[in-house]
Amino acid sequence: MRAFGIIFAARRAVFFTLAACSISGAFAQSLAYPVRPLRLIVPFSPGGGSDLVGRLLGQKLAPLLGQQVVVENRAGAAGRIGTELVAKAAPDGYTLLLATSSVMVGSATYSRLPFEMPKDFSPISLVAYTTYALVAHPSVPVKSVKELIALARSRPGRLTYASSGTGGASHLSGELFSSMAGVKMIHVPYKGSSPGTLSVMAGETDLMFSNILPALPAIRSSRLRAVGITSLRRSSLLPDVPTIAESGLPGFEVEQLYGMLAPAATPRDIVRRLNEETAKVMQAADTRSRLLADGSEVMVSTPEEFEKRIIDEIGKWTRVIRQAGIKEE
Repeated sequence: MRAFGIIFAARRAVFFTLAACSISGAFAQSLAYPVRPLRLIVPFSPGGGSDLVGRLLGQKLAPLLGQQVVVENRAGAAGRIGTELVAKAAPDGYTLLLATSSVMVGSATYSRLPFEMPKDFSPISLVAYTTYALVAHPSVPVKSVKELIALARSRPGRLTYASSGTGGASHLSGELFSSMAGVKMIHVPYKGSSPGTLSVMAGETDLMFSNILPALPAIRSSRLRAVGITSLRRSSLLPDVPTIAESGLPGFEVEQLYGMLAPAATPRDIVRRLNEETAKVMQAADTRSRLLADGSEVMVSTPEEFEKRIIDEIGKWTRVIRQAGIKEE
């Protein structure tokens, strides 16, 4: 019996020694991070907004981290392929994701996903956002959100709004607006934002919640009229156009968010390091000016703030989709 106790004590000592070595090894690895290049996965094709933000972030993070940040485009399935890759990667801080709102709130639109947001990720920081402009054809007799709501109430089911496709940001923006304003408008989906915007310019449809940058030339040439901005802050590109929230629908907010995430269980000190360096990059004057030229603006956060924003956005859009009866395509 005594011999058994000695053997058990010896095994326990070995176990705790190995565990301590493992913990100290992981801690030492975190302190040395990074010791090799990082991968920043952009789950969309090159040339889009997320690609531009991701490449700018990767380029400027590299000298701060002392390692190359390789941007990889893993497009497909509306961003789900690249996002799943990161969700299943090793939680060591070397594989990161540059996600957009559509990826973050995918569970509101799709019933079955190979990952769960934010459970399967360690949010690092929000980095930027793009706002939308509610634009109208010049023949629509409105110049403000209040006038639009009054017109829509006087013409129930007659005003039309274009979108880039069912379930996309421009469609959901219209449904949120209709719900909050208590109006009924007809949704007309197009295959992309450009055809949708062109339909409003041609007078085929009355309105659209359009990405602000591609709509800007038409707004400035009076081929489109900007009625309101969808974010809670006025856009630097259209500072004289009031937000929808301040001009008729308090609390109305729609933004295309960009944020960086790592796989779940990534060490907290690595997440903090990435958060701190990302904030330095995004708050630099040249970063702000470059993003603004591409129609985006800086938005940084703590990991905790980012996680809460994801949860809040999923809840909001789940309610909108259910209320509107939008079906998964």
